[in-house]
Amino acid sequence: MDFDTNLLRAFIAVKDTGSFTRAAQRMNLTQSAISHQIRRLEEQAGTPLLMRTTRSLTLTEDGEDFVRYADQVLRAQDALVRRFQRSSVSGVVRFGVPENFMGNRLPPLLSRFAHLFPDVRLDVTVDTYLNLQSEVDANGLDLAVVMSLSGKHDDGMVLRKTQFVWAAARSFEYKCDTPLPLAFAPEPCVHRQIGVKALDGADVKWRMAFTSPSQQGLRAAVLAGLAITAIPHSDLEPGMTVFDRQYGLPELPTAYFTLIWSRRGKTPSAIEFGNLLYEMAGVVSE
Repeated sequence: MDFDTNLLRAFIAVKDTGSFTRAAQRMNLTQSAISHQIRRLEEQAGTPLLMRTTRSLTLTEDGEDFVRYADQVLRAQDALVRRFQRSSVSGVVRFGVPENFMGNRLPPLLSRFAHLFPDVRLDVTVDTYLNLQSEVDANGLDLAVVMSLSGKHDDGMVLRKTQFVWAAARSFEYKCDTPLPLAFAPEPCVHRQIGVKALDGADVKWRMAFTSPSQQGLRAAVLAGLAITAIPHSDLEPGMTVFDRQYGLPELPTAYFTLIWSRRGKTPSAIEFGNLLYEMAGVVSE
């Protein structure tokens, strides 16, 4: 049995957006067309893939398995097309990314895009999640990777899921009769907001012991044993350990790295870059 890739893309769009309406907007189709495509896909699969109620839309157990295979098929298909197509795409792509999102995978992404689309100029901004969100809202960037707790944006694409944890140096020592020392970037900072909001509902005395706008400075403070911080699990470094559920620390939420677009950002060149980013980033749960 060969599954139509158009049906697979409709299914992925529904899963990512959590809504037939938003999926239709992403695919430039009507809601009824998306519904029809999902019905055809479920008929081909021989099993329900989605559970629908008036208030929610979730994947069935078979749908959870199906989405992984569908994602692999579509990324392979897109990679094949890009490898052998002759591109006439040109223009400028203004892309924003947080420092901790791709790490050493960012240079290969930029290099590969430049090779595939030599007539496109890339302007890349590395900044905080909140500043990137503001730039996209103001049309200062075409697309950007931001962090959200819901994983849902009206026109966004989830790239990766991560779990926030409390992290400190392995050598960290704390006297329970004193406020717990914390290290965060100044406001506005998503990590700080997540950590402080969780602490507001817990019976923990704490103080801001170290503040720095530099991620390198915060890492240095944590590794020196000066303070605890809240970070994505993927940001843990050698010498750090997870301190969840110690000292009365509350559980931290799951967060999502999401690719978002500005109102004017979906140009042909920006769409190509976004598709390549999705392909190389993968959808990974930590």
